[in-house]
Amino acid sequence: MPLHPQAEAMRARRAAAGTPPLYTRTLAEARAADLADLRAATGGGEEVHHVGEFTFDGPGGPLTLRHYRPKPRAEGDRPGPALLYLYGGGWVLGSLETGDPVCRALANATGADVLAVGYRHAPEHRFPAAVHDCWAALDRIAHHAAEWGIDPARIAVGGDSAGGNLAAALTLLARERGGPAILHQLLVYPNTDHRVPEDGEADPALFNRHSVAWYWSHYLADPADGADPLASPLRAPSLAGLPPATVITAEYDPLREEGEQYARALRAAGVPVELRRYDGMPHGFFAMPGVLDDGRAAQLFAAERLVAAYLAAEDER
Repeated sequence: MPLHPQAEAMRARRAAAGTPPLYTRTLAEARAADLADLRAATGGGEEVHHVGEFTFDGPGGPLTLRHYRPKPRAEGDRPGPALLYLYGGGWVLGSLETGDPVCRALANATGADVLAVGYRHAPEHRFPAAVHDCWAALDRIAHHAAEWGIDPARIAVGGDSAGGNLAAALTLLARERGGPAILHQLLVYPNTDHRVPEDGEADPALFNRHSVAWYWSHYLADPADGADPLASPLRAPSLAGLPPATVITAEYDPLREEGEQYARALRAAGVPVELRRYDGMPHGFFAMPGVLDDGRAAQLFAAERLVAAYLAAEDER
């Protein structure tokens, strides 16, 4: 179907303004523009009961972990579920601030604690630095679950775009290392393969194949690293035994096919998967509920899937 009218209006505004693509800017300019664009498109972050933040020792230095709690926790309450959510930005852009509205929305919609980590960015810190930082955050959450009122048997991981790539990488690492246990993986238009898609003419007003190539060129120190499953989960020899997954894709997204291929590969490996494509939507829509109604719809769908996973785990006890 054609680009959704709301998405077309957004694209037209960018084209009329002559907004240069992020991949044509300096890193500093791209990072500032990315933050400004997402702040304008979120519709404002929701209020949550409490947001806490602290640092801990990561593999390359101090890391910041932000903890969103959607409701008060009374003494004697049973431990609740949690989600480690990893923001997108092509491993180059993004921050705890760009991911903040999504984390707030998912915390409120699921009733789960949501945690986010400020992982290291490329090109200052190339692959696999971000993977190692996200793993350190997952390990920290699992080992401090009781202290934070979190049920260690109900921890999910998720993320959008590069964050979805990192979430998928964590499930591979957890399988390889025998834990921590991951209940569910939420992958929103994830990068799953280093091979840059060929989608014909690339609209400079939208995320396109040039954008994808630009991010990968910053993330990998050597293109050969793209064959590593922690960079390209679709290239893993086996996906068997990974957590059940929710995969969300967008029709007008150069990452659509690799995201859907990954969903099919998971399913072929015996992993329960729910795949939903949002027609007429561009890459990034999940984080843009202020201008794209389907962004909010997709967030609510993701929350429904997570709640179902949390409840099923509770019922099995």
